[in-house]
Amino acid sequence: MAATSGVPGAAAGAAAAVGAASGAAPALYACTKCNQRYPFEELSQGQQLCKECRIAHPIVKCTYCRSEFQQESKTNTICKKCAQNVKQFGTPKPCQYCNIIAAFIGTKCQRCTNSEKKYGPPQTCEQCKQQCAFDRKEEGRRKVDGKLLCWLCTLSYKRVLQKTKEQRKNLGSSHSNSSSTSLTEKDQHHLKHHHHHRHHHHHHRHTSGHHKISSLSPEQDQGLWKQSHKSSAAIQNETPKKKPKMESKPSNGDSSSINQSTDSGGTDNFVLISQLKEEVMSLKRLLQQRDQTILEKDKKLTELKADFQYQESNLRTKMNSMERAHKETVEQLQMWAMWITREPMDGWSRQCFK
Repeated sequence: MAATSGVPGAAAGAAAAVGAASGAAPALYACTKCNQRYPFEELSQGQQLCKECRIAHPIVKCTYCRSEFQQESKTNTICKKCAQNVKQFGTPKPCQYCNIIAAFIGTKCQRCTNSEKKYGPPQTCEQCKQQCAFDRKEEGRRKVDGKLLCWLCTLSYKRVLQKTKEQRKNLGSSHSNSSSTSLTEKDQHHLKHHHHHRHHHHHHRHTSGHHKISSLSPEQDQGLWKQSHKSSAAIQNETPKKKPKMESKPSNGDSSSINQSTDSGGTDNFVLISQLKEEVMSLKRLLQQRDQTILEKDKKLTELKADFQYQESNLRTKMNSMERAHKETVEQLQMWAMWITREPMDGWSRQCFK
């Protein structure tokens, strides 16, 4: 009975060990695309995708509405919403306000129509200088440091802020690690030097006390005094050598402040470069749209010229035919008048003319 009762106890212990091992293992989460399980750190923050799915299905911008979406195939450059609108309404036109090619119905895109209903008429954007920014008051401006920006400019500004924050975090972590390592090295060096100095000073005191107790000649006393004087001079010469090491701390602080100033200048330059790139992109869009409008107007002009030439040729042919008919009638009348004047009329012909 004792042997039989020991078997379930061993099984319970094994189960407890398995449970402890399973509890110690990290929790796995499924990818939303391939449904394979990975640790939480390996998945993306927004859509919970693994590394392979992020590479196979990257996040790109739609060619029409300029919103970000996950690309299912390399040839697909339009989001699902715009694809449905293209099937239903055809190719879109540039918006009247933001100039984004997303106006499927009318002359405004859906984003601008909704924001106009909610926030009123658009105002000029502080970045791209287009009349496509809607005043969202304190809630919207708080995210963009109190600036009045359009949708595209807000996205670019948020991207730049995120990049600068990441750079500052990386720089702060690197500075803290370097400062901690340098401080530990300096402390170790200082402690070693202090211990060596104490040991040397204790040995010198022991030898001097021993010589005081013993009887010495005056010449030996002078030699010992010279040796002690030399050792004190050497210690005094060593102390100023230590000072630059101790004074190297503010220099390191100054260098870190200089590095921080250069880093801040680099981030400011990065922000300016990104803003200039966005301005160049907006100007390119404006140029493309104006080129399209110029081409459409040229087509209309050529069509009008062709219609005008066709109508002019028709009018000329009609005028020529009318002139010919008029000349023929005039000639006939002249011939008839000549014939009447030459021959006298009889009674029957006079009655006919009457």
